[in-house]
Amino acid sequence: MENTIQAVPQNWYLLLSTFMFCIGVMGVLLRRNAIIILMCIELMLNSVNLLLVSYSSYAGNADGQVFVFFIMVVAAAEVAVGLALLVSIYRNIASTDIDMLSRMKW
Repeated sequence: MENTIQAVPQNWYLLLSTFMFCIGVMGVLLRRNAIIILMCIELMLNSVNLLLVSYSSYAGNADGQVFVFFIMVVAAAEVAVGLALLVSIYRNIASTDIDMLSRMKW
């Protein structure tokens, strides 16, 4: 019985992952809202996760899936710290616009 992930050609995973990563990069570069930027970073991390899972499935070992676990842990920590900082900043300046956050420089 063929693996479910291997039922789809590997090039399709590569194309989907590239498309998701490009959307994430464009969101980080073009958007001004800090929450949306965090979501775009998550999208980039998930595109890498998709690619790692597909490659590890086709290769027949679980190394890529272990990396996915670590990436998910780092992403969860990043979101927790980032959202805590954004809530604190929003309480002080009532905005999540990154142009307003540039005033926090020395």
